[in-house]
Amino acid sequence: MKPQQPLRLHVPEPSARPGFETNFSYLHLAPAGAAKRPAVDVQPRQTSELAFSLIRVLDDEGKAVGPWDPKLEPELLRKGLRAMLKTRIFDARMLIAQRQKKLSFYMQSLGEEAIGSAHAMALSEGDMCFPTYRQQSLLMAREVPLVELICQLMSNSHDPLKGRQLPVMYSVRKAGFFSISGNLATQFIQAVGWAMASAIKGDTKISSAWIGDGATAEADFDTGLTFAHVYRAPVILNVVNNQWAISTFQAIAGGEGTTFAARGVGCGIASLRVDGNDFLAVYAASKWAAERARSNLGPTLIEWVTYRAGPHSTSDDPSKYRPADDWANFPLGDPIARLKKHLIAKGIWTEKEHEQLQTELEAEIAAAQKEAESFGTLLDGHIPGAASMFEDVYKEMPPHLHTQLAQLQKVGA
Repeated sequence: MKPQQPLRLHVPEPSARPGFETNFSYLHLAPAGAAKRPAVDVQPRQTSELAFSLIRVLDDEGKAVGPWDPKLEPELLRKGLRAMLKTRIFDARMLIAQRQKKLSFYMQSLGEEAIGSAHAMALSEGDMCFPTYRQQSLLMAREVPLVELICQLMSNSHDPLKGRQLPVMYSVRKAGFFSISGNLATQFIQAVGWAMASAIKGDTKISSAWIGDGATAEADFDTGLTFAHVYRAPVILNVVNNQWAISTFQAIAGGEGTTFAARGVGCGIASLRVDGNDFLAVYAASKWAAERARSNLGPTLIEWVTYRAGPHSTSDDPSKYRPADDWANFPLGDPIARLKKHLIAKGIWTEKEHEQLQTELEAEIAAAQKEAESFGTLLDGHIPGAASMFEDVYKEMPPHLHTQLAQLQKVGA
């Protein structure tokens, strides 16, 4: 009898570490325009091919090709470019502000601006997004006042959340932006529950859930898929696969040898794998999924293939765990540069207009930052007073809290 080999575990590793060049062949890309576009009422199992392929619209020359081309009007294309560029400039300024110790913490979305911008434009007013901490482009696309956002980052006296949330963990109900949770994956099941409630009420609003590739390893992800499938909840389930969690490669969360979109098909959910750096592809896929949800055809899971170009947060140094030039070599390119190239190729944009837009946005964001700083920054201690901890907890403050508040005021806190 042949002796058996000892059992061993497989520990996934990225294709490169610092000092080496990443081999991005693991992405299994597809040519622009190659993916088929099924009818909105397609059976979930029939989307299996789309869960392993890649929906792309923009080719290398900046032309829109294939059945997923949404054929957007120039005005909407320019609006999308503006939202993406605004997000990037905002991120850059807030990163500097954190280094200047005006705020404690920041997380940028460099390289992922197309996903939130296009998705927000594909949804309807009243739809609710349940985001993670890298979807600020949703807010930029919906023109949320910048001063409000910056005050939240600085936890100053005009912070709409009164210093109760970590910076970048916004909550903007009027913009369909549910309070961000620092506990990863919780927002996924919250979104499914919100969508179920919308259906129970007979409403027409849908929800959109967001999660990163790393957080799909949390049990809440699987629970969300189960409930969304069983009750055909009107929800879009977004998995932003930016290749890296805090410092672990996406394969650690189960992305090796399969796709995150494939998990949806296995749960009986229509699933798409989409080029997240292609604004047109993001818009088209989001619109398709939104129509499916609104037509009582059930949920859609979308894996957005993108790349986290910057650090995980201002507390992270990605050069410790991945090649420093990964972003420059990522085969799906820069989402802003790709849409800009498309607009120029169509004759509806110029380099001069792009420079003017950048200058305009830089001035707009600088002015908003100056106004927000007038209400205080982390440096000067203009933060909500300790007494604010008693506010917004109960509709009517109970007697024991009245007593505690009086004691606090007595000592002059």
